Amino acid sequence: MPSTQDFLFYVLDSLADLHDDVTYRKMMGEYILYYRGVVIGGVYDDRFLIKPLKSAVALLPDAEMDIPYEGAKKMIRIDDVCDRKLLAKLVVAMYDELAAKSKK
Repeated sequence: MPSTQDFLFYVLDSLADLHDDVTYRKMMGEYILYYRGVVIGGVYDDRFLIKPLKSAVALLPDAEMDIPYEGAKKMIRIDDVCDRKLLAKLVVAMYDELAAKSKK
């Protein structure tokens, strides 16, 4: 079942503390989310999933894992998208980790 635009906008509203640095792209009924041009996760079947990076696991040690679609690797499911400060901290930490990896 494709994700609804309403759920996407709900997630984007929760990420509003990051201003205009969060963008998205629609792909096959789902939405890929970017922070400063880097993929951080997406909205799949009206679930907000992020990459299981070390920084994300450290900030969300008890988070559930889920697959975005059949055959894909597991991602971290964000159930509480209301905690804007935690989400902003999470996305910035993920970006820093991904930026450090790309420099290597």
